[in-house]
Amino acid sequence: MACTRSKTGAGAGAWSVWSSRTVSRDLDSNVIALPPGRAIDAHTGPDLDVLIHVLAGSGKLATELGTVELTPGVLLWLPRRTRRGFTAGVGGLRYLTVH
Repeated sequence: MACTRSKTGAGAGAWSVWSSRTVSRDLDSNVIALPPGRAIDAHTGPDLDVLIHVLAGSGKLATELGTVELTPGVLLWLPRRTRRGFTAGVGGLRYLTVH
């Protein structure tokens, strides 16, 4: 059975609208929703590989290897410690992360 929770409020997790509840396991996931034109500044990811699945909207993902256009259905693998920054397009951006 999956345990879920909604997330609201300001701070580091302000863009996370859903995440799996932390329980004794090595898997976590979040749904991130960025309003139109908003961004998550470039940062170095965790010491974990991360899968990104774009659910809705559009945007760009900037990494040290270049920029990737994000559209619904795009599935990406980011190796651990990848430097990344997200920018939402005119309709916003919603994506699932699994790590």
